[in-house]
Amino acid sequence: MEKGNFVDYIRIFTRSGKGGAGSAHFARTKFNPMAGPDGGDGGRGGHIILKGNAQLWTLLHLRYHKNVLAENGANGIKNNCTGKEGEDIILEVPLGTIARDEETGEVEAEVLEDGQEIVWVRGGKGGLGNTNFKTATNQAPEYAQPGEPGIEGWKHLELKILADVGLVGFPNAGKSTLLSVVSAAKPKIANYAFTTLVPQLGIVHYRDNRSFCMADLPGIIEGAAEGKGLGHRFLRHIERNAVLLFLIPADSADHAKEFDILINELEEYNPELLDKKILIAISKSDMLDDELKEEIAKTLPKDVPHIFISAPANIGITELKDQLWEAIVSQD
Repeated sequence: MEKGNFVDYIRIFTRSGKGGAGSAHFARTKFNPMAGPDGGDGGRGGHIILKGNAQLWTLLHLRYHKNVLAENGANGIKNNCTGKEGEDIILEVPLGTIARDEETGEVEAEVLEDGQEIVWVRGGKGGLGNTNFKTATNQAPEYAQPGEPGIEGWKHLELKILADVGLVGFPNAGKSTLLSVVSAAKPKIANYAFTTLVPQLGIVHYRDNRSFCMADLPGIIEGAAEGKGLGHRFLRHIERNAVLLFLIPADSADHAKEFDILINELEEYNPELLDKKILIAISKSDMLDDELKEEIAKTLPKDVPHIFISAPANIGITELKDQLWEAIVSQD
């Protein structure tokens, strides 16, 4: 997919509908010119609603909706008739979308399920008609409530990819190659850094018709947590992954140091990321003999499971799936 087709962050102006005003009408009939108050309530202003859609994977379709303005509610009318409610606006978003207020940074909504609907920006309530204010001592109230104003402001929609396994590694570590081998995904593969510019998802089929979702994410560079390289755009998506698979190529100059840099970038961005289940895969290991594998294994952290794999040569792939499945199940 082209880079321009994937949009994971947008800024939009939202305004919910204003509530309609209540009516201060009095009934007048042929035989009773002073039949009393019969003013109806105002209609509610339109909501702005977020709806989860599992078929969407990007916020691209909302990119040019800079202003989202819901309809105002209609005023109440005579005969105790309530005004028409303002039409709601439903914004369909991919699963994993977070809505924030720009001014406060507060998370206002989080869409995680297909078909889930969340009222994001509420429309103003309609005002009460004068019928509601009739009492024994005030049988002809000449006033009614105005409708509540709508809510307006700048908002952010931010997409964080939902996947069971996230691939973490430096650019050109072999993440895209692995995804293409274990799933039907077709990520762009080339021998240069930052081949993957946007997240790629693939469904990995496992034993007994079970499966899990794997995400190939843009590569980390040192300083990513400070915004270098693809920076926060990449790290944001890791927050949604249940298991993190660190890919370190066999031809790395220092495997332990590379792992430490990756861990440090995650910790700098969000320390809670280190609470996830972590596995290490040494990719491109078809170039290693048993002696070299032993030497590399000695440098790796003892408390993190590791496996030697080669996606093109199909070495260790079945064992890797087993370890990933076990890690995913242990998170439930």
